[in-house]
Amino acid sequence: MADNRPQSYIQRARLHFITAALALCLFLTNLEIPIVTTALISITEELGGLNKIYWITTAYMLGYAGLLVISAKFSDVFGRKSSLLVAIFLFVVFSGACGAAQTMEQLIVFRSFQGIGGASNYSICAAIILDLVPPEKYATYMSSLSIVYAVSLLCGPLMGGAISGSSTWRWVFLLNDPPGALAGIGLAIVLPNRFPHHNEQPMAKNAFSLWASLRQTIRKVDMLGSSMLLVATIFLVTALEEANQEFHWSSAFTIALLSISGLVWIAFLLWERRVTLSSKCIEPVFPWRFIRNRVWMGMLLNSICLGAVWFSTMFQLPQRFQIVNQLTPLQAAVRFIPFTVAAPVASVAAPALGKLLKVPLIYLVLSASLLQVVSYVLLGTMPESLSIPAAQYGYQILAGFGCGVNLTLLILMTPFTIEKRDSAVAMGAIAQFRVMGGCIGISIVTAVANGYLQSHLKHSLDAAQMQSILHSAELLSALPPAEQSLVRGTFSASYNL
Repeated sequence: MADNRPQSYIQRARLHFITAALALCLFLTNLEIPIVTTALISITEELGGLNKIYWITTAYMLGYAGLLVISAKFSDVFGRKSSLLVAIFLFVVFSGACGAAQTMEQLIVFRSFQGIGGASNYSICAAIILDLVPPEKYATYMSSLSIVYAVSLLCGPLMGGAISGSSTWRWVFLLNDPPGALAGIGLAIVLPNRFPHHNEQPMAKNAFSLWASLRQTIRKVDMLGSSMLLVATIFLVTALEEANQEFHWSSAFTIALLSISGLVWIAFLLWERRVTLSSKCIEPVFPWRFIRNRVWMGMLLNSICLGAVWFSTMFQLPQRFQIVNQLTPLQAAVRFIPFTVAAPVASVAAPALGKLLKVPLIYLVLSASLLQVVSYVLLGTMPESLSIPAAQYGYQILAGFGCGVNLTLLILMTPFTIEKRDSAVAMGAIAQFRVMGGCIGISIVTAVANGYLQSHLKHSLDAAQMQSILHSAELLSALPPAEQSLVRGTFSASYNL
């Protein structure tokens, strides 16, 4: 396979500026998931819709889960720089729109478009980093990418809690605009045109040849595969989100969406196999080579599981602290620090630990996965009381360490387990399926928790009270003290479940 990398790489100040701008883009897009977790209750207090609170997080993640691989492939076809600038533009514009939203429905719609920009930012930035440096520096740069992700996890809940406690929640979204615009302008100036092929001599073209080249480029895009991937993901997550909410598990709506999603997933895999093996002009969005790569598929499945536990923790624990323990958003973020500190520490330590002990990284991945299992079993056994047991801080550290190790190593191992031509798509796929796992995880825990709440409170509260509590947690304070304790205790038990 021909190597299309430039023979000379960008050096010195220009390289450092590009790296810093890419890191800023990654930080902002990743920050948008954890920063909202401690602001969710404040948002519902103004806009209402506590029973739809999960959609604020999931709408953003759906954009991620549906577009990461697609945007990576588009950057292969249409060019890294132009694709990244479009992604930054979408992210900045819809961050501002989220900050200006007047209803819960508006916020959810704007969040989904913000997620599209965020997904494209993440996957294209990761692809550009692989093009910036020679292969011997991949480990250093991939570790840096993981550190940026982990630090955003540390800062997000604290920033969200501080903003919600001292100002309006709208700044959670609006703060993206100045640095996002600055990063976009900087990359437009400094990142070379036609990167990473900027050192190659461009062929002279007239208007006719440019149009023919554009048509040929568009024909390379796997539009059918991209559409099926998006539909399969959205239908699956929507069905899981709405179960035990607007529709029951046995409803025609839920069954239809799950059935359609399953059929589309099968059709997607069959189509990608056909395109990979027989098509000469279409570039598959998920090459069949991935399916035949046992090591990489194992990493992909691990990434799905990591996303499920990672995002469920970030979604559930800050809510638990605010609803059950009556803490402010900032106080909830402080109680969440053990998890958010352990993850970045583990992300930094994991590659160094593997090098020091001279053990294959796959053994560290397996050990971290077992640690996750143990820690989440322990978190699920917390007492159903209104106090916060000290032991849960230790459980958070174990969970954060397990997640942080796998977060770094799954990214670090990716370029070395696939063919070079698939590096951008593989990086996008690892991130996409991690976020898709997060959507599924949040969907399941939300459906189970809400089903538990409705079944255990229906004999203690009337229909109006139940609807009010599911609409806004702020209305809990209007209940008599005995009923407040009952409801908060039931919430506590639902989080354990």
